[in-house]
Formats: sequence, C-alpha cells, structure tokens
Amino acid sequence: MTTADDMIIDFVTGRPKANAGAEANRQAVERLLVESKGYDPREIEVDAPITLEMAEGCYRSTVDLVVRVHGLRYMVVKCAPGALFSREREVTAAARLLERYQIPLAVASDGADAIVWDVVTGKIIGEGIAAIPTKAQAMATFDTSVVVPLDQRRLGRQQLIFKSYDSMNVHKTRPA
Repeated sequence: MTTADDMIIDFVTGRPKANAGAEANRQAVERLLVESKGYDPREIEVDAPITLEMAEGCYRSTVDLVVRVHGLRYMVVKCAPGALFSREREVTAAARLLERYQIPLAVASDGADAIVWDVVTGKIIGEGIAAIPTKAQAMATFDTSVVVPLDQRRLGRQQLIFKSYDSMNVHKTRPA
C-alpha cells in the first residue's frame, strides 16, 4: 500500500506518482530534458502506453519517457539505476514497436549518465549525458520524411524481447 509519504509530484505532468523503483531516476531525467536539453514538458510523454498484439494475447505496458520533435516521436528513454548497458534490448525494442516507424533514438539513463543508441542500426552513438541531443540538435537532425518502418519479419522477435525484459521490471504497474 502506498502512503502519502511515498508519493511525489511528477516534474513533467505535475501529477502525483508513487515514489517506487526507478522513479527518482526518471525525475532526474525529466529535469535534465527540460532544464538542460531544452525540451518543452508538453513534448515529453510520461508512461507512454504500449500494446503488443501477440499470438498468446495482448500485452500492455508503458514506456518511461518518449520525446517528440516536429510532432513525431523521436526518442524513447528508459530510466533506471545500475548497469545502463543491460537496458539496451528493452529500450531499442520499445522504440521499434511504439510507432509504425522505428523511433530514431533509444536512451538508457539514470539521470547522471546515459547511453544513446541508433534504433535502426542498434549501434551506440554516444555515452554520457552530453550524448542526449538537445532539442535544437534534434530539430536540426530529425528528418521526419525519412522514417524507417520495422521489417515485419522482425516484429515477433522484437515483441518477445520487449515483453521478456519489461515483465521482469519490479515496482511497475501495468495497464489492465
């Protein structure tokens, strides 16, 4: 049971949230995106819903943060403590599944450090907080006319990867 002492006000949404799991990390990343990277809070989705239609049924969950640029989803962020490299498969799979196109960037961050992946190639394109693009950098480099859809032959595997990693996350309430 969550008490009032276990609640915080989310930096981006202004709504109360349970202060459990990696929530402190997410709050640090939200502040970083707004205060240091120049994103407007309205461009950041908190707990973006993700629904996977799989052979064994529908799987629903959320993705920590999704950042929009030019009105399109540009960057998926997994906020977590610990070994950021261990979040690669989950966050890149989420970025491949959330839209009809592969969201260009996937980030794992604890608020003090970060790793940024190119979702289409799966390669690391930067490490450290400085590697997370500013809004100005994103606007200058994100060509919305060139978005790459996921090869449908990879869909089932990416769904399985996301579901496997996501279902292991503790302190996460999944949508019904």
